[in-house]
Amino acid sequence: MKHIKLLAVLFISAITITSCSDDDPVVINEDEVITTMTIELTPNGGGDKVTLQSKDADGDGPTAPVVTGGTLAANTTYNAVITLLNELESPAEDITEEVAEEADEHQFFYSQTGLTSTFTYAGANDSNGNPVGIKFTIATGSAGTGTYIVTLRHEPNKGASGVKEGDITNAGGETDIQVSFPITVE
Repeated sequence: MKHIKLLAVLFISAITITSCSDDDPVVINEDEVITTMTIELTPNGGGDKVTLQSKDADGDGPTAPVVTGGTLAANTTYNAVITLLNELESPAEDITEEVAEEADEHQFFYSQTGLTSTFTYAGANDSNGNPVGIKFTIATGSAGTGTYIVTLRHEPNKGASGVKEGDITNAGGETDIQVSFPITVE
């Protein structure tokens, strides 16, 4: 009886040892850590650049991000470029490159409250011709104050109704980052 128990233990040990080999490594695709979102807004036809930024020094820690909004000119079109960083790494990791490389799996969405601006995708699309939104334009309307909300979705359903046009309603997926920037248009 002792021999049967010993054989059973040896058999189970052999299975455990062989199943832990390095022949089949597990690929772990961790979510992007984004501590900083910077949006550079350059007015068409010249003028001063406006920088919007959200910086979360402790990542998902207890300290809230520091958000800096901006003042834009009324009835003006701005070319915009987003940069995403993970500044918990040293040197800082440029997450924008990862979003561009995984364009099929990402899309930015833009919305507003209290303002009458129009957002339009610009720059490179993903391999299926759908927008990613690292580059975009903003056409401001009349003077006012409000908020621009910028959301990056991971694995949105880009084929869903309105998503290609920038409507987040049917996008699904998971939010990688969402920032509300205070904006004054004058």
